[in-house]
Amino acid sequence: MVEIVHPDGWPPAKGYSNGMVGEGKTLFIGGQIGWTKDQTFETDDFVEQAEQAMRNIADILRSAGATPEHLVRLTWYITDKRAYVAEQRRLGEAYRRVFGRHFPAMTLVQVVALLEDRALVEIEATALIPN
Repeated sequence: MVEIVHPDGWPPAKGYSNGMVGEGKTLFIGGQIGWTKDQTFETDDFVEQAEQAMRNIADILRSAGATPEHLVRLTWYITDKRAYVAEQRRLGEAYRRVFGRHFPAMTLVQVVALLEDRALVEIEATALIPN
Protein backbone atom coordinates (compact mmCIF):
# COMPACT_ATOMS: atom_id res chain seq x y z
CA MET A 1 0.00 0.00 0.00
CA VAL A 2 1.23 3.47 -0.89
CA GLU A 3 0.35 6.49 1.24
CA ILE A 4 0.60 10.17 0.45
CA VAL A 5 2.87 12.21 2.71
CA HIS A 6 1.73 15.81 3.19
CA PRO A 7 3.17 18.05 5.93
CA ASP A 8 0.67 19.72 8.26
CA GLY A 9 0.00 23.32 7.37
CA TRP A 10 1.18 23.07 3.78
CA PRO A 11 -1.27 24.15 1.07
CA PRO A 12 -2.77 21.29 -0.94
CA ALA A 13 -0.65 19.97 -3.79
CA LYS A 14 -2.46 20.33 -7.11
CA GLY A 15 -1.92 17.50 -9.58
CA TYR A 16 0.97 15.90 -7.67
CA SER A 17 1.98 14.73 -4.20
CA ASN A 18 4.88 16.09 -2.18
CA GLY A 19 5.85 12.63 -0.99
CA MET A 20 4.78 8.99 -0.92
CA VAL A 21 5.69 6.07 1.34
CA GLY A 22 5.08 2.34 1.13
CA GLU A 23 6.55 -1.15 1.07
CA GLY A 24 7.10 -3.59 -1.76
CA LYS A 25 9.15 -4.23 -4.88
CA THR A 26 10.50 -1.12 -6.59
CA LEU A 27 10.11 -0.77 -10.34
CA PHE A 28 12.32 1.84 -11.99
CA ILE A 29 11.07 2.85 -15.43
CA GLY A 30 13.54 4.54 -17.75
CA GLY A 31 12.55 7.72 -19.54
CA GLN A 32 9.68 7.18 -21.96
CA ILE A 33 9.13 9.52 -24.88
CA GLY A 34 6.16 10.10 -27.15
CA TRP A 35 6.78 7.36 -29.66
CA THR A 36 4.93 4.09 -30.09
CA LYS A 37 6.22 0.62 -29.19
CA ASP A 38 7.64 0.52 -32.74
CA GLN A 39 9.68 3.68 -31.97
CA THR A 40 7.61 5.76 -34.36
CA PHE A 41 6.45 9.29 -33.64
CA GLU A 42 2.85 9.71 -34.78
CA THR A 43 2.62 13.38 -33.81
CA ASP A 44 4.57 16.52 -33.01
CA ASP A 45 1.84 17.74 -30.64
CA PHE A 46 3.15 18.18 -27.08
CA VAL A 47 0.09 16.76 -25.31
CA GLU A 48 -0.24 13.81 -27.68
CA GLN A 49 3.43 12.95 -27.19
CA ALA A 50 3.03 13.22 -23.40
CA GLU A 51 -0.01 10.93 -23.52
CA GLN A 52 1.92 8.38 -25.58
CA ALA A 53 4.81 8.51 -23.10
CA MET A 54 2.32 7.89 -20.27
CA ARG A 55 0.77 4.98 -22.19
CA ASN A 56 4.27 3.53 -22.59
CA ILE A 57 4.73 3.77 -18.81
CA ALA A 58 1.35 2.11 -18.25
CA ASP A 59 2.40 -0.75 -20.57
CA ILE A 60 5.60 -1.28 -18.58
CA LEU A 61 3.63 -1.19 -15.32
CA ARG A 62 1.27 -3.89 -16.62
CA SER A 63 4.25 -5.99 -17.72
CA ALA A 64 5.46 -5.93 -14.10
CA GLY A 65 2.02 -6.78 -12.69
CA ALA A 66 1.44 -3.19 -11.56
CA THR A 67 -1.07 -0.42 -12.27
CA PRO A 68 -0.81 3.39 -12.31
CA GLU A 69 -1.87 3.41 -8.64
CA HIS A 70 1.54 1.90 -7.85
CA LEU A 71 3.40 4.95 -9.21
CA VAL A 72 5.23 6.83 -6.47
CA ARG A 73 7.30 9.25 -8.56
CA LEU A 74 7.32 10.79 -12.03
CA THR A 75 10.06 13.02 -13.41
CA TRP A 76 9.10 14.97 -16.51
CA TYR A 77 11.69 16.46 -18.87
CA ILE A 78 10.20 18.93 -21.34
CA THR A 79 11.75 21.06 -24.05
CA ASP A 80 9.26 23.95 -23.89
CA LYS A 81 7.88 25.28 -20.61
CA ARG A 82 5.47 27.56 -22.48
CA ALA A 83 3.88 24.59 -24.26
CA TYR A 84 3.42 22.84 -20.91
CA VAL A 85 1.80 25.89 -19.30
CA ALA A 86 -0.40 26.62 -22.33
CA GLU A 87 -1.62 23.02 -22.53
CA GLN A 88 -2.22 22.24 -18.85
CA ARG A 89 -5.93 21.57 -19.31
CA ARG A 90 -5.44 19.14 -22.21
CA LEU A 91 -2.45 17.61 -20.45
CA GLY A 92 -4.52 17.03 -17.31
CA GLU A 93 -7.22 15.33 -19.37
CA ALA A 94 -4.63 13.07 -21.03
CA TYR A 95 -3.05 12.30 -17.65
CA ARG A 96 -6.40 11.22 -16.17
CA ARG A 97 -7.18 9.07 -19.22
CA VAL A 98 -3.99 7.08 -18.66
CA PHE A 99 -3.26 7.28 -14.91
CA GLY A 100 -6.65 8.18 -13.45
CA ARG A 101 -6.77 10.44 -10.42
CA HIS A 102 -3.57 9.08 -8.85
CA PHE A 103 -0.99 11.83 -8.43
CA PRO A 104 2.44 10.64 -7.22
CA ALA A 105 5.38 12.83 -6.28
CA MET A 106 6.39 14.69 -9.43
CA THR A 107 9.17 16.88 -10.73
CA LEU A 108 9.13 18.87 -13.98
CA VAL A 109 12.37 20.06 -15.59
CA GLN A 110 12.82 22.08 -18.76
CA VAL A 111 15.78 20.87 -20.81
CA VAL A 112 17.47 22.23 -23.90
CA ALA A 113 16.83 19.07 -25.91
CA LEU A 114 16.16 15.35 -25.66
CA LEU A 115 18.17 12.66 -27.40
CA GLU A 116 15.51 12.00 -30.06
CA ASP A 117 15.14 15.18 -32.11
CA ARG A 118 11.33 14.95 -32.40
CA ALA A 119 10.79 14.22 -28.70
CA LEU A 120 9.12 17.06 -26.81
CA VAL A 121 8.74 15.25 -23.48
CA GLU A 122 10.39 12.38 -21.63
CA ILE A 123 8.97 10.90 -18.44
CA GLU A 124 10.71 8.53 -16.06
CA ALA A 125 8.80 6.75 -13.35
CA THR A 126 9.19 4.80 -10.14
CA ALA A 127 6.53 2.41 -8.91
CA LEU A 128 6.20 0.48 -5.66
CA ILE A 129 4.50 -2.86 -6.15
CA PRO A 130 3.10 -4.29 -2.88
CA ASN A 131 4.50 -7.60 -1.64
